Amino acid sequence: MLSLQSALVYTVFMGAVIFLCRAFPFLFFRDKGEGDRNSRGFGLLSLAERVAPPVAMTVLAFNSIAGPLREDPRRFLPTLIASSVTALVHLRKRNPLISIFGGTLLYMVLIRLL
Repeated sequence: MLSLQSALVYTVFMGAVIFLCRAFPFLFFRDKGEGDRNSRGFGLLSLAERVAPPVAMTVLAFNSIAGPLREDPRRFLPTLIASSVTALVHLRKRNPLISIFGGTLLYMVLIRLL
């Protein structure tokens, strides 16, 4: 069992950690008035802003396609069809809600039928 002193130290420490986690984005991403965002210090940040979302989506897409193949190869065909339709609808409509909901609905129908 913890002593009162240990509990207070841990509480203060975790409070500081939570505070710094909340304050970090504001401290790191604030505009310092040094010109445009491509000035020194923002090159890596702008690269991360451009590259991170497509990389994360690609990893999630490959994981959602490879998962059924590893677990149950019979579910690979519905996954492949629904993923392809999702991509095509998104390229055509440029609306993430329509493409995600449409692909999910198609996947649910296909796993029941195939």
